[in-house]
Amino acid sequence: MATDTLKRNPGAGGATGGLRRLLLDNGALTALIVLVIAMSALSGDFLTTDNLLNVGVQAAVTAVLAFGVTFVIVSAGIDLSVGSVAALSATVLAWSATSHGVPVVIAVLLAVATGIAAGLVNGFLIAYGKLPPFIATLAMLSVARGLSLVISEGSPIPFPDSVSHLGDTLGGWLPVPVLVMIVMGLIAAFVLGRTYIGRSMYAIGGNEEAARLSGLRVKKQKLAIYALSGVFAAVAGVVLASRLSSAQPQAADGYELDAIAAVVIGGASLAGGTGKASGTLIGALILAVLRNGLNLLNVSAFWQQVVIGVVIALAVLFDTLRRKAGATPLAAGTGSGGGKGKQAGTYALAAVVTVAIVGATSFLHDGSKASDQRIGLSLSTLNNPFFVQIRAGAQAEAKKLGVDLTVTDAQNDASQQANQLQNFTSSGVGAIVVNPVDSDAASNSVNAADKAGIPVVAVDRGVNNAKTATLVASDNVAGGELAAKSIAEKLGGEGRIVILQGQAGTSAARERAQGFAQGLKAFPGIKVVAQQPADFDRTKGLDVMSNLLQAHPDVQGVIAANDEMALGAIKALGSKAGKSVSVVGFDGTPDGLKAVENGSLYASVAQQPSQLGKIAVDNALKALDGDKVQQTVKVPVKVVTKDNVAGFKG
Repeated sequence: MATDTLKRNPGAGGATGGLRRLLLDNGALTALIVLVIAMSALSGDFLTTDNLLNVGVQAAVTAVLAFGVTFVIVSAGIDLSVGSVAALSATVLAWSATSHGVPVVIAVLLAVATGIAAGLVNGFLIAYGKLPPFIATLAMLSVARGLSLVISEGSPIPFPDSVSHLGDTLGGWLPVPVLVMIVMGLIAAFVLGRTYIGRSMYAIGGNEEAARLSGLRVKKQKLAIYALSGVFAAVAGVVLASRLSSAQPQAADGYELDAIAAVVIGGASLAGGTGKASGTLIGALILAVLRNGLNLLNVSAFWQQVVIGVVIALAVLFDTLRRKAGATPLAAGTGSGGGKGKQAGTYALAAVVTVAIVGATSFLHDGSKASDQRIGLSLSTLNNPFFVQIRAGAQAEAKKLGVDLTVTDAQNDASQQANQLQNFTSSGVGAIVVNPVDSDAASNSVNAADKAGIPVVAVDRGVNNAKTATLVASDNVAGGELAAKSIAEKLGGEGRIVILQGQAGTSAARERAQGFAQGLKAFPGIKVVAQQPADFDRTKGLDVMSNLLQAHPDVQGVIAANDEMALGAIKALGSKAGKSVSVVGFDGTPDGLKAVENGSLYASVAQQPSQLGKIAVDNALKALDGDKVQQTVKVPVKVVTKDNVAGFKG
C-alpha cells in the first residue's frame, strides 16, 4: 500500500498494465477509496458532513504523531516513545499554566521544549550511546509516562481555556484539530522534500555508511531527526489534551503503535529510505475510517483490533509484492516535475471517482433515518468482569424492551471514548449511556451530544462540567469507606495492611482511595504499611502483592480497589489468604463472589453491576421519551461476606 512514485517496469504496457501500475503505485490511496465506498454502502450514517468531520478529528492526533515518526522511519529508525512524550508535554503545559500560574505562551513553549528534550535524549542514546533505536525509545516511553504521572500525581490537570480552543471548531463546523493536522502535514512534506535534513533522512535510511562516507554528519542529523519527532509528539499531545479539556497522565497510551502503523500503511519501509507525508496522512485516515465505520456498524471492539491488525499485515505484504513486481521506489522530492504533476492528477482523479461512486451508493440509504429507539453505550473497558456485567445487564434490558443497543469499548482511553461518543452523536442515536474513562475528559463530547438534543445517561461515574439526564451509580467513596470498615472490624481495630490502588488517573481509583482513607480514620490502630497501584488488573495485583510481601511479610490485611486485584493478591498470599491475612475486594464480580464463598476473600463491596446496566437503559429510554428522571439514581452497595453470599445476586 505504498504511495511513493515508482519507476515504470518497461515490460508493463497497454491499458491493463497502466491500470495495474496505477493501483500498485497508489495502493494506500486505493485502499482508502475502497474503504470509504464500502462504509458508505454499509452504513447510512457514514456519509454525513458531521461524521466525515469526525473522521478528520479522530485522525488528527494519530496523523500528527505519525508525521514525526515518518522522519524517524525514513532514516531507518523507530520511535516507540511518541505517545508518552505527547502525554508528558501536555502535562507540563497544564501543570505549569494551571497549577503554577506560568503565562500560557511560555507554558506552550515549555511543552514544545519538553518534546524536543525527549527527542534529543533519544537521538543522543542512539547516535552517541550506540543503543538500538528500539531500546532507547522504549526506555523513553517508560520514563516519559512515569514523569507524566509524577508531575500530575496521577490525576488529570485542567487545561488552560485559551489552549483548549484547539479542540473547538471554527465557524461552528470546521474542527481546529483538522487544521492543525493539515498544517503539520504541510510542514512534514516541506521538511522531507525541500530541506537538507529531509534529504539526509533518505540518505541515512538508504545506506547509513555510504551517507557517512559521503561527508554527511550522521550523528548530528540523528539528533535533529529525533528532536523533530519530539516536536510533533508535543503538538499532538497539546491537541489531544485540548479535545479532552484536561491533561491526562495516561493519554495517548499505545498511540505510538497507531502512528507506526499509519506510516507503514502509507507506504514507508521499516528498512528506511522511503516514505512520504502524503502517504502517512492516508495511512492515518485509513485507521480513522476503519474505527469510525466499524463503530457505526456495531462491530465488537475486540474484532476491530483484529481487523486493524490484518490491515497492517496486508499493507506490508502489498509493499513486498509491489517491490517484487519490479518497481523501484524514489525518495520524495527526487522525481521529476512531470511526476509530481502526474501524482497530483492521480489524487484529483481519485477524488472525482470517489465522489461519483459514493454519491451513487448514497441512494441505497435515501430517505432512511436513524431510529429513535437506538441507544449507544460507551464503556470505559470490557477487559474487566465488572463492566462486562454492566454490558450484560444493559443488553438484557434492551432486548426485553426491543431497543437497538450499540456497545463500544474505550479500552481505558479517554480519547478513544471521545471518538466513540462523537460517532454516536453524528449517527443520530436516540440516547447515549456513557461510563466515563475519566469524568473530566468526557465533558466536551457529552456537551456536544446535549447540543444535538441527545440525552446522555452516565453510569457508574459522573461527567463533570456537562449536562447529563441522570447519573446511575453506586457511591465509590461510600463503598471505599465500607471496605475500610470491614477490614478494620475483621482485624479487631488493630493491624498492618496494604492497599492495592486502581489505575492512576481514573476517577474510580481516586474515589475509592478517598473512601479507604476516610474509613480508616475511625480506626487509628490500623496501620497502612504500603499503597501501590495495580491498575485494576489481576496479574498486576499478583505481581505487586508478591513484591510487597518481600518488604512486609507480617501484613495482616489487604484492601484492593477491585476484585481482580484482590484475586491476584490472594494468589500471591497462597495459604495465608483467608487465614492469617484477610483480603477485601470491590465490585462483587462472579469470580470475586466465588472467592468469598470459598473463604479466600473475606469480603467484596458489591455494586450490583448488572443492575447498573439495566437501570441505565431504563432511564435512557425515559429521557428519550421526555419523561422526568431523577438527577441521581443510586444503586446500593453491599458488603458481601461468607455469611450472606448465598443469597446475593449481582
